[in-house]
Amino acid sequence: MTPAWSEEKLRQALSIPAGPSSDFDLNPESAPAPAAPLRPAGVLAAFHQDDGRLVLTKRASGLRHHPGQIALPGGKVDPGDAGELAAALREAREEVGLDPAQVEVIGQLSPHRTVTGFSVTPVLGIIRGPFTPVAEPGEVEEVFTLPFAHIADPGRYRIERRRWLGGWRSYYVAPCGPYYLWGATARMLLELARRLGS
Repeated sequence: MTPAWSEEKLRQALSIPAGPSSDFDLNPESAPAPAAPLRPAGVLAAFHQDDGRLVLTKRASGLRHHPGQIALPGGKVDPGDAGELAAALREAREEVGLDPAQVEVIGQLSPHRTVTGFSVTPVLGIIRGPFTPVAEPGEVEEVFTLPFAHIADPGRYRIERRRWLGGWRSYYVAPCGPYYLWGATARMLLELARRLGS
């Protein structure tokens, strides 16, 4: 049964232990040997207090990295950031116009290792009050929300695969209407869905 929107359920989910995740969970044979340290990054999973809808972005099609992909607002930790939390809040302000003062941070999920060499920390927060998103020109094509019932239901996530660098690569997807949620973003949100269903 899919959990109904509840801030308390979200907080309880964060108290359930879980190990780290990675882009290699479904492809362990392609995981590289430990080498250079992973670059830290933070993303913000911001749910609106009224109905639990999650804010997501569709990256601009002209970007060099991950064009057109669905993503949580966020990015790498810059030298001026105090850490992953600060990076997630800063990027959310830049990408979707979300004032950090409107976000009540309630916790973090386990770090996620990406195939591109990042350790991404998903920060969970509640948006307080009215919020009208403003997409960052040139970087964000669209800002939209998905219902909590979709994000929180492990049954909405499935595994697909495609050819990549001469072999097959498997990944999680959770499509919703015109939005193809997949890859690292889907994997991080699946961790949350599994905790909510525990």
